[in-house]
Amino acid sequence: MEKELESLSINFDKEYEGCSGLKELEALRIKYIGKKGYLSSFYEKFGKLPKDERPKIGQILNKVKNKIETQLSEKVETLSGGASSEIVDFTMPGFRIPAGKYHLITQTIDRVKDIFRGLNFDIVEGPEIETDYYNFEALNFPKHHPARDMQDTFHVDSNHVLRTHTSPVQIRTMEKIKPPLNIISIGKCYRNDPLDASHLPVFQQVEGLMVDSDINFGDLKGVLKIFFSEFFQKETNIRLNPSFFPFTEPSAEVSVTCPICTNGCPLCKKSGWIEIFGAGMVDPNVFKNVNYDAEKWTGFAFGGGIERLALIKHSINDIRFLYENDIRFLNQF
Repeated sequence: MEKELESLSINFDKEYEGCSGLKELEALRIKYIGKKGYLSSFYEKFGKLPKDERPKIGQILNKVKNKIETQLSEKVETLSGGASSEIVDFTMPGFRIPAGKYHLITQTIDRVKDIFRGLNFDIVEGPEIETDYYNFEALNFPKHHPARDMQDTFHVDSNHVLRTHTSPVQIRTMEKIKPPLNIISIGKCYRNDPLDASHLPVFQQVEGLMVDSDINFGDLKGVLKIFFSEFFQKETNIRLNPSFFPFTEPSAEVSVTCPICTNGCPLCKKSGWIEIFGAGMVDPNVFKNVNYDAEKWTGFAFGGGIERLALIKHSINDIRFLYENDIRFLNQF
């Protein structure tokens, strides 16, 4: 068997010298050290040798295998290096590599953050699975109060829910930070709403809060006017209509002048106004729950859907388009 291995090594050297391409080298590798190559048959014979012959033959067998592998590897490197040194014509047109982009929802979130950072608001976050206390009670939703029916809730267990709004972040922040403070929170919210052209069971919401010693409705209107004018990139007026939210008193529905038209269009239903946010002055009961002195501090809060902002800005008539991931639609933004 020793002479057979020596003959195998000599035959390999002869064939190796005649190889001039990568395909020929690969064929030679398979022929000699592939699963069904020459060396495989020697390994089968090796297992049947007497025990006293195995050490010597084993060394020779491994030596031949290592030699073949080394020589093949060196020549592959040599031939590959020669291929990479080919002359390249840099005047030829290049290949266009498609570039990705941020999703429209992400673009909208980033724009909202940029505007509020410019207004000196801090960005805070909170958990998406909330306790009943933070999601409802601390925000002036007493247990069994009819106002809870305003938000059809996903319950995780008897004491935890998927948050129905980002307002719990206000409570968590006020527990940690004393006034004055300016914050916004943006994140996913969950409500058991039917999926249709204007509703989603999972949506993004932005929530804002400002607390200081002498905050009033005029401050709220001023901040929102600046925000919407920047967001829609045109002068935007604000209208506040009386409404009800458990955690603000008084409360208002915020409408803005239509960013598309001046005389009425389908988007604003020919009224010239679009309802877009909920807002109001923070209810004293909410301040009481976070140990703020309601006689000393006042504040306002506001909130609305990120998707709604995107729909209005880009005149999209179906919220489902944002999540169907149709590249033809998303590439427009």
